[in-house]
Amino acid sequence: MTEFTERTLMIISEIPKGKVMTYGQVAYMAGSPKAARQVVRILHSMSEKYHLPWHRVVNKKGEIALLSDDAKMEQITRLEAEGITVQQGVINLEEFQWMLE
Repeated sequence: MTEFTERTLMIISEIPKGKVMTYGQVAYMAGSPKAARQVVRILHSMSEKYHLPWHRVVNKKGEIALLSDDAKMEQITRLEAEGITVQQGVINLEEFQWMLE
């Protein structure tokens, strides 16, 4: 496993309930600012194995980026259960984005 992948898994696993991060933000924090698509691949292939809170990662506009209607609904349901407001598939990043210190 690459160092970037390890850092990505750690960052995503630490996103607290009720907060979200963007793919690009995770990539930046993991040391590769232009690797947002790699974060998507890591989430797709490793979320289940590492029990990642995949639903807490959204695109840079705060949008649910999943294509499948069922997956979108699952993500929205999980986020709303944590108190995150989702309006027409969009999360207010000013209110719900988590910033690592």
